[in-house]
Amino acid sequence: MSACVALLGGSFDPVHHGHVALARLFCALLQPRQLRVLPARPWQKSALQASDAARVAMLELAFRDSGLPVTVDGRELARGTPTYTVETLRTLRAELGPDASIVFLMGADQLQNLDSWRDWRALFELANIGVAARPGYTLDQEALPPAVAQELAPRLAPAERVRATPAGLVCLAHTLAVDISATQVRALLHGGGEPGTDARAVLNSLVPPVVLDYIQQHNLYKS
Repeated sequence: MSACVALLGGSFDPVHHGHVALARLFCALLQPRQLRVLPARPWQKSALQASDAARVAMLELAFRDSGLPVTVDGRELARGTPTYTVETLRTLRAELGPDASIVFLMGADQLQNLDSWRDWRALFELANIGVAARPGYTLDQEALPPAVAQELAPRLAPAERVRATPAGLVCLAHTLAVDISATQVRALLHGGGEPGTDARAVLNSLVPPVVLDYIQQHNLYKS
């Protein structure tokens, strides 16, 4: 059987428990040989608050003791310009060869905007897609843009089939019960000063403690 490589891209500004939970969920479902985490310079978002180096350091800390087969892959940062997923998938497909199963992971919120991504239909030629529902976001067809729903319907497949197929399939996971956004985390960190015990407890429930320590040591997200 060809190797399965899972990809988790994002701003990770900062990385939080939701990202780790998504990675853990799909590692359990797909049993990939490797999980590549790809910090991005996304074209769709306003300026990032943490530097590239800080985002990489936080990712390495967040996944350090996860037991998952994680590699932090900096290719999107090395490009030096805003990145498009389709370009990244083209380079990875060229590297991994035509037979590897590549599975690009995303949350349901990203799926609902998929038709705004550059060359989004080409994503299915290059990779499979794994989508996890978040609380408040449904994976039901009627909740998706019609073009996305139409593209997805014939591609839905169980995880075993996805991990054995190079590209073109979609695996839906309805079991991600974590609803955290980086915006919410930044807003809490934004409070300034050292967070009190209540704020610290809330932040620990959202962000891995080692990442929170790094954020505080480097005075990130204060302004």
